[in-house]
Amino acid sequence: MSAAQPAAEPGEIRTTCAYCGVGCGVLAKPDGQGGLTVRGDPDHPANRGRLCSKGTALGETMGHEDRLLHPMIGGARTDWGTALGHVADRFRETIAEHGPDSVAFYVSGQMTTEDYYVANKLMKGFIGSANIDTNSRLCMASTVAGHKRAFGTDTVPGTYEDLELADLVVLTGSNLAWCHPVLHQRIAAAKAARPGMRVVVIDPRRTATCDIADLHLPLAAGSDVALFNALLARIDARGARDTRFARHLDGMEEALAAAHAEDVSVTGLSAAQIDAFCDMWIGTEKVVTVFSQGVNQSSAGTDKVGAIINCHLATGRIGRPGMGPFSITGQPNAMGGREVGGLANTLACHLDIENPAHRAAVQGFWAAPAMPDRPGLKAVDMFRAVERGDIKAIWIICTNPAVSMPEADRVRDAIAGCDFVAVSDITASTDTARLAHVLLPAAGWGERDGTVTNSDRTISRQRKLLDAPGEARPDWAILAEVGRRMGWAAVFDWETPAEVLREYAALSGIAGRFGRDFDISGLADLDAAAYDA
Repeated sequence: MSAAQPAAEPGEIRTTCAYCGVGCGVLAKPDGQGGLTVRGDPDHPANRGRLCSKGTALGETMGHEDRLLHPMIGGARTDWGTALGHVADRFRETIAEHGPDSVAFYVSGQMTTEDYYVANKLMKGFIGSANIDTNSRLCMASTVAGHKRAFGTDTVPGTYEDLELADLVVLTGSNLAWCHPVLHQRIAAAKAARPGMRVVVIDPRRTATCDIADLHLPLAAGSDVALFNALLARIDARGARDTRFARHLDGMEEALAAAHAEDVSVTGLSAAQIDAFCDMWIGTEKVVTVFSQGVNQSSAGTDKVGAIINCHLATGRIGRPGMGPFSITGQPNAMGGREVGGLANTLACHLDIENPAHRAAVQGFWAAPAMPDRPGLKAVDMFRAVERGDIKAIWIICTNPAVSMPEADRVRDAIAGCDFVAVSDITASTDTARLAHVLLPAAGWGERDGTVTNSDRTISRQRKLLDAPGEARPDWAILAEVGRRMGWAAVFDWETPAEVLREYAALSGIAGRFGRDFDISGLADLDAAAYDA
């Protein structure tokens, strides 16, 4: 980890790291040779000047080797007008012949929020299908479902500061030291400053994160629900429930009955280990339970998230400093994509696609001709539909599903058999790009402007540091031009990402009026200078 350094120096530009959901602030300066010098931003609340090895090496990723520099159709170079006209025509023709659900977008947690917003508006509001999903589905769907089940919205009820204010931090399904090193260092520093602070690591393996643990619980893989249900049963048996908070909860008695019936032996832990964990958790008011991909990427992921949240709800240890369940995301803008409605089963700003009032409000705001009234195809189902021929045109943006999806060979074959495939990326060399009928050169990190949202819902800027090579363009601009060419020029007429953000912020005000806890409408009047700042 690099230590905090002085504030920005002449020539340095504040931006946000492109690697993970921690969302570290970066001070970057062009080095005059096409690359960058990079250091942590001491004023950014996520990292306070720290960077892990990935962030420190950001400048080394800016080379133009193997970059896709020009639009291509059928492997031959073409111009932007021809390429985008072809994409618009093929989508329009497919929709006319087979209906809106015959097309799909598969997008990415690497996109900016502005990119996501334009893609979501184009697919749901104007094409009229909910067939837009994201590679964030593969890592965060369990948390999204768990949050919605518990809170009614996909809400992370904590901030990074809670990790330092807690007297007990429980890490489950998270090798924080390797996967989110800056947060690991923040906890380690807080523990060094307050030796009474304790850390529990729940993991079948002994990982590097265990180096700061007071207790390591090597539970059997997949048995997290049993462990947290055991904790919930102990909370009840010891009279540790917050009865005042309980008045605001539904389903508590059913949850307790399930917890008391749990077979804790499946955890493989000894009675002494379970006792020690329950004693620490129940006996410490300020407790944060951190969970990540070891919880999410599970056949029982949603239930694991629910079991964790239930313990915090039963004790009222949520929404106050130093306590609460805390999901740590994988990609730099997985949270922004969730908030903007970039999933097949959501609308923007935590509104519900199956709620008629929500749909009508978003449709009215967009002046959209049609809105889907049911969820679209989620990532795995989307590529099954491509395989069956139900989806006949797909646009894949900033991701490589021919490698990254489950059963990748099957997905690759499905894409190869699709009638029309458009791919936006920075290189033509991915397994997915090689299958594209149309390739569109996209601007990468450091070549675009926009916003991203990290794990604790802090919105940060990604700023343009270098000119994009060749004819590469940002994704939001590519999507907006296709929207214009499909016949909706007036509603896809933005010229800057700041204009996109203003529209998104105004839409969030509608969500606020529905009682949703995502309302950034205060940014709806942000002028260009304020956005730049």
